[in-house]
Amino acid sequence: MDKFNPVDMSVWQGRQDPEDGELALRWHDKVQPWPQAGHAAPGVALVGFACDEGVRRNKGRVGAAGAPLAVRKLLANSAWHLGRPVYDSGDVNCEDGDLDAAHGHLAERVASLLDEGHFPLVLGGGHEVAFGSWSGLNLHLAGRGRVGIINFDAHFDLRMKLEQASSGTPFFQIAEQCAIQGTPFTYACLGVAETANTQALFARAEALGVWHVLDEAMTPAELPALLSGLDAFIARCDHLYLTIDLDVLPAAVMPGVSAPAARGVELAVIEPLIAHIRASGKLRLADLAEYNPSLDQDNRSARVAARLVHQLTK
Repeated sequence: MDKFNPVDMSVWQGRQDPEDGELALRWHDKVQPWPQAGHAAPGVALVGFACDEGVRRNKGRVGAAGAPLAVRKLLANSAWHLGRPVYDSGDVNCEDGDLDAAHGHLAERVASLLDEGHFPLVLGGGHEVAFGSWSGLNLHLAGRGRVGIINFDAHFDLRMKLEQASSGTPFFQIAEQCAIQGTPFTYACLGVAETANTQALFARAEALGVWHVLDEAMTPAELPALLSGLDAFIARCDHLYLTIDLDVLPAAVMPGVSAPAARGVELAVIEPLIAHIRASGKLRLADLAEYNPSLDQDNRSARVAARLVHQLTK
């Protein structure tokens, strides 16, 4: 298996409005290929995780491996409002089913980008992406400070890893690694659907000290309480890793996922929480997971994913 696809800059194309000059730029005008020799000004670095092997193992509907390309296509024509560079560092592949190797390759790439001072934004892929993303941050930090994981998700993804990892096991795997290396497992899961998680998963979350909030409590009226809880969680951490499983959103907003939400959490709640996390100054890494282009309708889900990339990077 090749570690990475070459950076394909041909996807970065779109509308031009020359009559408005520099104020009419879009992402396709600004995104640059990541120079693997380094020496690039610190900025946002996109990494694709073209993998849904974990979804297949978790008996979900495959197709999320096509998400990095689909999200880039929607981003390409999005209006540019950033004040820092954005680089495309290509994709990590998992075409031969070797998820452990893919996790290792993603960790290497994320750690390299962090070492160079960039903010890695990983475009999954199934939620198995989380173990590779976190592993890269863990490699970069080498034990320096407490890492807090914030997961917007309908699912805990704390299934026990038996023979193989899957999209349902990443945070259990992270908890295992934390125990091995003697570092705290500090995990928040916001948007949990009670009907999508067994009693065993709730018990495991409690045993691991996971702060969780049910989807029914994630409403605009509850935002002050949510922000207060978030502040308490962030205060315990030196570094933050934010992972967004797009199935946390309502099915009407995000139809293109393996497991559409029966209720979900509105963007009107998710976006202020993202802004609050970003404003903490502790966010080191983020990823999006579970977008499945083969299940999308009129690119609705891709547009939402592109909007969230905008929210994470502005």
